[in-house]
Amino acid sequence: MRFLVTAGPTREPIDPVRYISNRSSGKMGYAIAEAALEAGHEVILISGPVKLDPPRDAKFVLISASDEMFDAVHRHADQSDVCILCAAVADYKPAKVSPAKIKKHAGNLSLELIPTRDILDSLGRRQNRQFLLVGFAAETNDVEQNAAQKLHAKNCDIMVANDARLGMESDENELIILFRNGEMRRISRASKKILARELVNFFLEFATKRLTKKMR
Repeated sequence: MRFLVTAGPTREPIDPVRYISNRSSGKMGYAIAEAALEAGHEVILISGPVKLDPPRDAKFVLISASDEMFDAVHRHADQSDVCILCAAVADYKPAKVSPAKIKKHAGNLSLELIPTRDILDSLGRRQNRQFLLVGFAAETNDVEQNAAQKLHAKNCDIMVANDARLGMESDENELIILFRNGEMRRISRASKKILARELVNFFLEFATKRLTKKMR
């Protein structure tokens, strides 16, 4: 199968030297890409800026801002069997980017922020999509409830949820996996490499069942 995996943060520029970003390390997405490769599948990894080496056998696309991530995902989604959107894409970006460095002044500075384009939602709204769509929900409260809402709101097949305070910038995590059919599975705290192998198995199992139903 062909896997598309997104990973890492995005950087939304304020001026030539400053940007809005988040604490995503990209470790979960990279581990999923590696696990899919180990299982014998093709992988395209679309990554924001992280301090990790991309898997050697993956097709690698490096991006910076959310608009670049949006365009790269849409270029490759229809050639993929499984789209796993693990990246921590910024929800907002500055309405205007200053062409020169903003100088420090004595007074306050306000930035107008506007929503970024929602990549997961845009894929979920595609008519007759052929790929399995997997989203990630990093929450700080009501993890299961918020993930379930996101699963249905974004029209995903699977939503993988975690407590962001546990998983962010860490080599370990614990996960809740919610499926469109109402099924739920939990994976206890483990290294992200171990979690990635289990996730790839879940995705393949679900994708196979989905394909079997279509062939009937």
